[in-house]
Amino acid sequence: MKALLIYPEMPPTFWTMYQVMEMVGKKASYPPLGLLTIAALLPEAWEKRLVDLNVQPLGEQDLQWADLVFIGAMNVQAAPARALIARCRDTGVPIVAGGPLFTHEHEQFAGVDHFVLNEAEITLPRFLADLARGRPKPLYTTTQFADVQLAPLPRWELADLDQYAYGIVQYSRGCPYHCDFCDVTALFGKRPRTKTSAQIIAELEALGNLGRFDLLLFADDNLIGNKKALKADLLPALVDWRRQRPPTPGFATQVTINLADDPELMQLMLEAGFRHIFIGIETPEEDSLIACKKGQNTRRDLLDDVRRLQRAGFIVTAGFIVGFDTDIPSIFQRQIDFIQESGIVIATINLLKAPPGTELHERMKREGRLIEPFDFDEAKTNIVPLMDAEVLYRGYQEILAHIYSPASVFQRARAFLQENPRARVEHPVSRGTHWRDLGIFFRIVLHIGIMGEERAYFWKLLGWTLRHRPKRLVLTFLFAVLMYQFRRMSDVAIRVFPLGRQAAEQVRENLAERLSG
Repeated sequence: MKALLIYPEMPPTFWTMYQVMEMVGKKASYPPLGLLTIAALLPEAWEKRLVDLNVQPLGEQDLQWADLVFIGAMNVQAAPARALIARCRDTGVPIVAGGPLFTHEHEQFAGVDHFVLNEAEITLPRFLADLARGRPKPLYTTTQFADVQLAPLPRWELADLDQYAYGIVQYSRGCPYHCDFCDVTALFGKRPRTKTSAQIIAELEALGNLGRFDLLLFADDNLIGNKKALKADLLPALVDWRRQRPPTPGFATQVTINLADDPELMQLMLEAGFRHIFIGIETPEEDSLIACKKGQNTRRDLLDDVRRLQRAGFIVTAGFIVGFDTDIPSIFQRQIDFIQESGIVIATINLLKAPPGTELHERMKREGRLIEPFDFDEAKTNIVPLMDAEVLYRGYQEILAHIYSPASVFQRARAFLQENPRARVEHPVSRGTHWRDLGIFFRIVLHIGIMGEERAYFWKLLGWTLRHRPKRLVLTFLFAVLMYQFRRMSDVAIRVFPLGRQAAEQVRENLAERLSG
């Protein structure tokens, strides 16, 4: 049997970072961990190929070679997945689909022969057994959760890892919290299930030359969901592992804000190599946090928590949302003020959405406020908002125009570097110069420092860093690339909605004048 595993294109989103990938000479952020794990669960005797459409085209010869096509996708990949399914149908090759996109909405994807849903460690063996008997069913699902300590090593050799900026592993599945707009608990449960440290180190070692990656991502929805296992097993093991091998890239992951309450855990994570942490802050409005059941963010000073994490040595990336039922027009300026005051250089802003399988999705359906069908887009919503829609979209664009302007990014980057001297990037580049890194340096100087609209702020930030934080030059170049990425992203979003390019430019000009003054 010949199995062709295909990963659909990622549409332009905050996390695809296409401009950053161009700058660092890579084609995509990270390899498709889910499909590479599926490959490891398929019979050893099968022939297997991976086609990641983010790094290579799908040829007709690939489809003609295959006996089965396996497609895995997330919600944001809905439109590319539909196009991919249609193309595969034209060739007549049977299609097997799974992953978060299909788990809650498989009935919306005509043309798929077999849906293998939920966690594949449970449902895929059932499909394979029926396939061997010649009687595969159209749908395989389960309410059980897999024992992740039995998960196999991903088949990294199927991917051209040199094409990706980041390596990727996953330590845990599940989250103890139940935010009403998040589908993690619906997909993976409220009890975090963790792998052993031996499994994780084996996965890292299997990635081969770790020096090719700028970062290693722990793709957990909440790494600190099971603090006991983290402190007792994984983190001490990672500390020992890093001491015994050549310099490796730092780790990135997602956590909850209450990490700031645990100095011991913060220190352990830093010693283990964690530097970049993403936190869902969502909103500074307590009423909105209570309404969406994000209790872990309430009854605390969010700004102080962020600063505590930054002072410890973390580079905090954060997500924010507008469009809650409790939001009023003043929320847009409040979000801008919070982001600027926090020194969070990398901030994502989204309109509230109701993913299938979430409590919010069910409530919006009951209230008749759900927009269907809907292919997820960062700059759109599938909810009919209580706030006037024009006010919401205009306010959303004003946030983008402000926080993604070169002037604002410069202000946050300088504040971060000035106030958090312990923050650093863990990467072999900081310990030596390599030809690839020189190529990145010259591309940054050319595209941002010479040709970019943000070139004045690039040189200002570089000059300030050389004078005040010369040991943090790697961070400065990271922030400069992000300045370039953010400006390009906001340009696209602004053209789509009513605020318009001219009004957005006026916002930016006013802001630049105020900051320079």
